[in-house]
Amino acid sequence: MPTMFVNLPVTDLERAKSFYTAVGFTINPLFSDHNAACVVVEEDHNYFMILTREYFQTFTDLPIGDPAVSPTVSTAIFLESRDAVDTAVANGVAAGGVEPKPASDYGFMYQRQLNDPDGNFLEFGWMDPVAAAQGPEAAMAQQD
Repeated sequence: MPTMFVNLPVTDLERAKSFYTAVGFTINPLFSDHNAACVVVEEDHNYFMILTREYFQTFTDLPIGDPAVSPTVSTAIFLESRDAVDTAVANGVAAGGVEPKPASDYGFMYQRQLNDPDGNFLEFGWMDPVAAAQGPEAAMAQQD
């Protein structure tokens, strides 16, 4: 299975670490230092690397945008239940994040947006297991 790292620039590394642990992730200290921290989303598969803006800039000659003003990516993280989504978002807001719009409930799928303190755009969601395996129509038919 592939492993994915999503690199995110942040203005305050300690604040970002507090935010990402508040929403339920952990920090891998083996891959963390004063420039970056490895946020474990799913062990052995999915990670965020939260990088100071200065360090992030060493990866590109292009200017780094401000995600609070001009988002260019949305990272969706699906959890095991609607309650887990609600808890993650509530904890993220309490840790300095912002929920920019109300939850979206599609019946077979539930999503909430959460911006981290730097404005990086996350979506926490839950999907009915039937929809995940067989498509939204199968899940909706099961609800009838």
